[in-house]
Amino acid sequence: MLSIEKLDVAYGGSQILWGVDLEVPRGTVVCLMGRNGVGKTTLLRTVMGLLPPRSGKVTFDGAPITRWSPDRRARAGIGYVPQGREIFPHLSVEENLRVSFLGCGRANALDDALDLFPALKPLLSRKGGVLSGGEQQMLAIGRTLLTRPKLLILDEPTEGIQPSIILEIEEAIRRIKNDLGLSVLLVEQYLEFAQSLADSYVIMAKGTVVASGATRELRPETVKRHLTV
Repeated sequence: MLSIEKLDVAYGGSQILWGVDLEVPRGTVVCLMGRNGVGKTTLLRTVMGLLPPRSGKVTFDGAPITRWSPDRRARAGIGYVPQGREIFPHLSVEENLRVSFLGCGRANALDDALDLFPALKPLLSRKGGVLSGGEQQMLAIGRTLLTRPKLLILDEPTEGIQPSIILEIEEAIRRIKNDLGLSVLLVEQYLEFAQSLADSYVIMAKGTVVASGATRELRPETVKRHLTV
């Protein structure tokens, strides 16, 4: 579904990613892990076309997309939920969701989002900026699902969210994979959350991939070496 090969990315003269390789097979959840500042968000932003690579190749659903614009990638089926959610605080929940109908939206109703997150139904008229962190995260994921993506990219969806909502988001991601058949690239610091959902993992350190494999084979010494603070 998604293939990243030998990706180098720099901000001006400062190189952030060095020869990154990553695969997200169709219908799987891949968790991208690593300590803060290792380049995870940079990688996601490059996949989405928000940052240009210095070199390397990105392929999505069989098409070379390395030079595609972000809107073309979205129309092709890449959905991106950024770190911090980035909802529109002065729009209502319903208006936030309906924004997805513009440009690349393929849904014609709010059902996909509201079926997955029924807690949003009584909040449709509420402004996005007054929602809790967990409610905003559900809104951000639901809004992206209304574009009917093939691949969903989630950047730290549990960050700053209360435990009860984390369980709801965990179940939603499981349904997104199993019921909707989407592929998911998940950046996550919460190890138990990642292990419960991911088929495979990729660990980054200092802008490069240092470990990868099946999640069930992730060993404690690997966690201690690359993830424990």
